[in-house]
Amino acid sequence: MINDENKNFNVDIHAHVWSTEYLDMLEEFGATHTSVHRGVGAEPTEQDLQTRFHFMNKAGIDLQVLSAVPQVPYFENIQHATQAAIYINNEYYELVKKHPDKFAAFASLPLPHIDASLKELARAMDELGMRGVAITTSILGKSPVDAEFTPIFEELNRRKGILFIHPAGFGAHSSHIQDYHLTWRIGSPIEDTIIIGQFITEGIPSKYPDLKIIIPHLGGAIPMLLPRMDNLHWEAPLTPEKASVAAKRMWYDTVGHGNIQALRAAAETYGSDQLLFGSDFPYQHGELLLRSVDYVKESLSYKDADPILYKNAAKLLGIQK
Repeated sequence: MINDENKNFNVDIHAHVWSTEYLDMLEEFGATHTSVHRGVGAEPTEQDLQTRFHFMNKAGIDLQVLSAVPQVPYFENIQHATQAAIYINNEYYELVKKHPDKFAAFASLPLPHIDASLKELARAMDELGMRGVAITTSILGKSPVDAEFTPIFEELNRRKGILFIHPAGFGAHSSHIQDYHLTWRIGSPIEDTIIIGQFITEGIPSKYPDLKIIIPHLGGAIPMLLPRMDNLHWEAPLTPEKASVAAKRMWYDTVGHGNIQALRAAAETYGSDQLLFGSDFPYQHGELLLRSVDYVKESLSYKDADPILYKNAAKLLGIQK
């Protein structure tokens, strides 16, 4: 799975697989939001996989990095959390082992249980070959920047690992979003925006300089808000560096649903080196999957689009010469 620099090699940093068995396990343990992820073409069945591979080939996507977020193994019961995390990580390991030319994976952790999570992180990365860890923007209602989760950041920083952060899908825990059918249409990028703001205010990117943080969906509204955050520094005077500086220490995927203006704003704000191609498969599938690639080419110059599509993610994952 090494990229020849002379060959275009497209890595999709943002894709999902959920088996019925895993979703059933989450429901058995008390999860209540699995229905939105069922029957969408994201199962590891032969039929769903062949359809996925067909459109990956058609779109020119060589490799997808799988993550189970937002269907995460987060439970107060440590046995439930650990069992579910081990199950999905083992499932991903077998899938990658069967299709090493098509898949890599990020690990899930049995949060909020720190010791169990550190143990599973080590197993997933050292024994299963996972490329990093995927978490959600809130963990049973708490922010990942809360002090109790510091050991996760410290360990990933020590390993120079990747942390992929996905919206939790709870509409930022706001009834103003949830009660008006806006959880995914608006709530998701709002959650992206909030977690980036928290990371910047708490100084996470500079505190853990070897931690590679990836935020999806172009970073939500952050490209429009960085000047405001810089100018209103007085609200969080202990922020260690300007928001516009801290934001460029992180990476962002290109999931923008074909919005050319949004992608251009993200590229101008962060720099094209900080953008990674992402599809959000299966939520952009079929023609939308093709569009997720084409709109990058249409929005940006070749100089900017080429590394976004064919170099940045492979380099970050360490699979490029």
